[in-house]
Amino acid sequence: MNIRWYGHSCFLFTASNGTTVLTDPYDPYIGYELPQILANGVTISHDHNDHNNISVVKSNTVIIRSPGEYEVGGIRIFGFETDHDRCGGTLRGKNVMFVYEIDGMRLLHCGDLGAIPSEDVLEKIGHIDIMMVPIGAIYTIDDFEARELANILKPKVVIPMHYKTPKLKIELCTLAPFVDAAKDCRIHYLNQCDASIRLDSLGEDRVIILRPFDAERDGDKVPVA
Repeated sequence: MNIRWYGHSCFLFTASNGTTVLTDPYDPYIGYELPQILANGVTISHDHNDHNNISVVKSNTVIIRSPGEYEVGGIRIFGFETDHDRCGGTLRGKNVMFVYEIDGMRLLHCGDLGAIPSEDVLEKIGHIDIMMVPIGAIYTIDDFEARELANILKPKVVIPMHYKTPKLKIELCTLAPFVDAAKDCRIHYLNQCDASIRLDSLGEDRVIILRPFDAERDGDKVPVA
């Protein structure tokens, strides 16, 4: 399986059978611009403009934006309702965390998670191998809460997202506090937007830090319409 980070909360998951699922595509006002992408499915954690720009997808795409169980090209997807804030969703609304079963692994994309989910939701989520978690605070959980969630779910790999990066125009906290909070883990800085992970290469207590996709630098690698 390949994981590509387009920046912010947007990832493209590519299974070994070629099925692709895109998460939380953003509007270019945030500072990054997405290319046109071929994807079999798109998951939307919530309807804010930095997470719901489905216009970038050019194919017969399944759009998933609600809790429930789904299947896209052999990838099973499970959505769990959570809150976008610490006040039960009364400030920013609800958020859907999605679990994807790809190539024998379970991936969790937390979306704009605003508070640690209830024990009931965490129990339903179950075992997780790879977790993509927001760390930038302000609109989501912060670095310490992200680490707390990792301690609860115990994923083998954590990939931070939704934090301040060079081109991002949204005000968020930087990566540094999360790295400091996670220094008991093995931290891998990849100078690229892609990570290829197999079930037998997961390891334990790993943090993978990707570089956001850049059209000028990475454009020849992108699956375009």
